Amino acid sequence: MSNISIVIPVLNEVGNIDKLIPYLLHNSSLEHISEIIVVDGGSTDGTQNIVNSFPEVRLVNSEKGRGTQMNTGAKLTKGTILYFLHADSYPPKNFDTYILETISNKSEAGCFKMAFNSSHWWLRLAGWLTQFSWKISRGGDQSLFVNKSLFDTLGGYNTDYKIYEDNHFINSLYKVTKFTVIQEKLTTSARRYQSKGIWTLQYHFLVIHLKYSLGASPKALHNYYLKYINVKKQ
Repeated sequence: MSNISIVIPVLNEVGNIDKLIPYLLHNSSLEHISEIIVVDGGSTDGTQNIVNSFPEVRLVNSEKGRGTQMNTGAKLTKGTILYFLHADSYPPKNFDTYILETISNKSEAGCFKMAFNSSHWWLRLAGWLTQFSWKISRGGDQSLFVNKSLFDTLGGYNTDYKIYEDNHFINSLYKVTKFTVIQEKLTTSARRYQSKGIWTLQYHFLVIHLKYSLGASPKALHNYYLKYINVKKQ
């Protein structure tokens, strides 16, 4: 019998995790969910206290870094299917049933199509494009489910990638298995676009995509991200 282990990497997500956990519990079946593991990378805003208030959820501490955090959580899971989810992304109601049905149809990995919680025409278009199976339309915000055995065979997330770890791993999945985009909608936050500016952020994301496709190293991608996206205020 297949069951699902949900792994959620977090860092200072107090404003999201307190909403996401009840949502997951109310929109899935206990018989399908083996566990929910929240992997914290060193939050200082009270995220850990929120997680600990839910007895159904396991809190795990990890070194900072989304790939590292997701690998740490995956090693502790008991389910046969891993489901990686961001703290500001809400899968459709009965997401667990959709995942199990897809796995039973001999697809070892996949995600949901996605919509941003924004009415901006560009973000609506970007979300609409995620319904297609093109690799360029993939990203961690769509969430990711994968057979644990396949995840282990591929070695999990490459932690050399401080950013783009989701896309790098998904590219590996496309090479070895059928990847299914479930045609049910996951809703994710547009907060980063709202903070950085839609066109500015989209431009830099496209540059990162291009750099990766041209063979840029994980360090080069991270340096670009730090310089243009995650700029620290002086």
